[in-house]
Parts: sequence; C-alpha cells; structure tokens
Amino acid sequence: MERMVQESPLSYFAQKFYLTRMNASDDQTRFILDQLQGFGEITTKRMFGGVGFFHEGLMFGMIAKGIFRLKVGDKNRSDFESRGMTAYMSSAKKKGMPYYEVPIDVLEDRAEFLRWSRISWEIADAAAKK
Repeated sequence: MERMVQESPLSYFAQKFYLTRMNASDDQTRFILDQLQGFGEITTKRMFGGVGFFHEGLMFGMIAKGIFRLKVGDKNRSDFESRGMTAYMSSAKKKGMPYYEVPIDVLEDRAEFLRWSRISWEIADAAAKK
C-alpha cells in the first residue's frame, strides 16, 4: 500500500508560484530572443526579478513584472505614446524609467520588432556616449 504524504498548503503555494513565475520568465526570454534573431549578438542578465537585454554591453530592453519593454527617448517616444504605452514605474525608485511596454502587434511582427529594438539600442548607445 502506497503511503500518501501531504504537503502544507504554504509550501505547495510557494512552489507553484515560484515555478510558474520562473517558467513564464524563461519562456518570455526565449520568445524575445527568437524575435531578435538578425539583430546581432544579444546577451541577457537577470536583474531585480526581471531580465535585461543587452547588445554590445548596452541594455536596450527588459522584462519586468512579466512585460517586455524597450528603451525610449526623444527619437521613439511618440511611437509608444501614440499607442497608449507609458513609462515603467519603478516601485523602488518611485519614478518612471525610460522603458515602455511594447505593443503586442509589434512584438509579434519580427521585422517591426527588430526595427523598434534597433532604435532603442541606438538611444542606449547615444546615452552612453554623453
């Protein structure tokens, strides 16, 4: 006869929560990297519960709170704002950061996503040279 062991509800909840969050983030990271094929070498770094996306050492995109965002500046802000996208609000810094959510239709259209991503990297590159 097989003996059944019951786990506490807290450990079950914690296990499900962390596994679900981890897998979703890994799946999102793989999807974004797939969409960025043709961009050039991309590296990722886990940071603050999210993932940063880097090209030539410069961060141009990030997954935070389960949402992919690109770096925004004067050159591309209107593209995001015209679609109702707003700055990522950092609860730690209590202010907006220059990363906006990418509209889903752009995220799913590889050519358009690459175009938006390149502009975001150019913004990161220009900021690094200041």
